[in-house]
Amino acid sequence: MKILVLGGSYFYGRVFVMLASQMDCLYEITVLNRGTYSMEDFGVTQITGDRHDRNVLEACADDYDVVVDFCAYEAGDVRSVLEYLPGKIRQYILISTVDVYQRGTGGMKAEDTAFEYRHIPGEAGAYIAGKVALEEEVRQVCTERQIAYTVLRPAILYGPYNYAPRESAYIQLMLQNHALPQFTDADGRFQFVYVKDAAQAILNCIGNEKTYGQAYNLCQDEIVTYDSFFHALKEAAEPEVTESLQEIALPIDVAMAQGVSVPFPATKEETELCDNGKSKAELGMTYTDFKEGMKKTYRAFRNVYLG
Repeated sequence: MKILVLGGSYFYGRVFVMLASQMDCLYEITVLNRGTYSMEDFGVTQITGDRHDRNVLEACADDYDVVVDFCAYEAGDVRSVLEYLPGKIRQYILISTVDVYQRGTGGMKAEDTAFEYRHIPGEAGAYIAGKVALEEEVRQVCTERQIAYTVLRPAILYGPYNYAPRESAYIQLMLQNHALPQFTDADGRFQFVYVKDAAQAILNCIGNEKTYGQAYNLCQDEIVTYDSFFHALKEAAEPEVTESLQEIALPIDVAMAQGVSVPFPATKEETELCDNGKSKAELGMTYTDFKEGMKKTYRAFRNVYLG
């Protein structure tokens, strides 16, 4: 089975390629990205270039059973791929986000929850608007071209190779500064998904006719707070790290003013939670326990920050 991966050298895509390449020659994988990191050690073909370059896409002169798109961010990104790829495509898997759902509706958001069409300022708003537009685009264009499509909506991704300064920022604080913040007024709640679980979800969708035309939330069972997040980090660390750890009590506004990372929803008003029942029922997903996933993540970043 031939797979074309768009993106795929940094975090989520990298872990997917690593996992898929171990599947006993089941998949023949081509990765198209800017080539920042080589993927050829995983036995895949890597094409270096910009996905927006028609000549680069036309160089992918093959038929593909599946296209897995990790790096579509703006309206037109899906349409241009399907217009310029010269071969046939059977299935298109778009990586979206749970952030597409309308905010402030309360409750656990299922896959049929209305999208957020209101203007949200800043980079986060642009990201959300782009993903909403792309979900509509993949449905429209794939239907027009009689290509099966599947949409995956991960919650906050964490795990080894995560280049975003989220959990790694706190692990670095623990290991290099022997400190962790203790937010005194954070009452927000949030959901994670371990990156290997999210990669497995893609494998569970490939060629799976039950997933055609469907979207799936990807999130662990646990609902996390800053307190439980920091507790999981401390449980993951060695005794010599926790024994010397200084926990600094900070209100959220003071932390942000001092440049302390606050990457997850900090207030009830920011809290938006999703239901993972459909992914468990239809994809057979079993999600890694959050504490176990954080232990694996801590060990990976410990080697980065301590050598």
